[in-house]
Amino acid sequence: MELKEKGGQRAGGAPARPINRTGAFARLRSALRHPGSFLVLVLVLAAALFTVSMLLFIIWHIVSNGIAFLKPSLFEFTYNSINVSLFPALVTTFYATALALAVSAPVGILCAVYLVEYAKRGSRAVEAVRLATETLSGIPSIVYGLFGMLFFVTALGWGYSLLAGTLTLSIMILPLIVRSTEEALLSVPDSYREASFGLGAGRLRTVFAIVLPSAAPGILAGVILSIGRIVGETAALIYTAGTVAQIPPDVFASGRTLAIHMYVLSNEGLYTGQSYATAVVLLGVVFLLNALSGLAAKKLTKG
Repeated sequence: MELKEKGGQRAGGAPARPINRTGAFARLRSALRHPGSFLVLVLVLAAALFTVSMLLFIIWHIVSNGIAFLKPSLFEFTYNSINVSLFPALVTTFYATALALAVSAPVGILCAVYLVEYAKRGSRAVEAVRLATETLSGIPSIVYGLFGMLFFVTALGWGYSLLAGTLTLSIMILPLIVRSTEEALLSVPDSYREASFGLGAGRLRTVFAIVLPSAAPGILAGVILSIGRIVGETAALIYTAGTVAQIPPDVFASGRTLAIHMYVLSNEGLYTGQSYATAVVLLGVVFLLNALSGLAAKKLTKG
């Protein structure tokens, strides 16, 4: 009886079974026959369980201590010493994230495009740019904060402002965007480029019409990681954006993000419960941004 697979199904209508996929029990039996493989399997499972357990414990600890303090007064439009509202910090967080990504994302993506698509591989220019990105990625955030304070706040005379803070954040996340975009572009098969060139397309059109859409999920993953670093940053922003608890009327005004708001409340020692509530909101913002980015990545992949 001849079996033909069409559209993921056998000729008899049953779904086709993947050739290289084995069940969990089959893998376990195979590992039991080899003590070394079994030990590695146990270590991998233990590491995965430990990681998930730590995440769940942190979430449970924050939610259990902060959910009782999520009151309407915590979301009032203006901040004062009675309601310690986090709403201005929430708006400032979105402002800082949008401005930092608006500066760093185009620069980082275009830099990666130059490294992968235009620069000669192995050239000194490529090595210099990669050395610069690796060096920037290893600098502690407090050093970025001191640089931003000395250059943007003092030398340029901007003072403690949202603009100084977001430009400092842009420099911080630039290496992450460059490296993730570079890896995403390198993962695109060269056959895509060759097919585009064979149809008469130039390099510019090939890059922006073929390569970048194919690498979009990987690029978006780097942007997601960058958003996480922006939202959770405190040291660099304290020295550049300040800690004023108000919605900045313009980019030259001071403001605090949710992370700084949480730090200030916990540091004062009088609003520990409200700081936990701020942490709950901060977790919700991070999960929401990750979920939206994941949906966008899936749509780009299907497209």
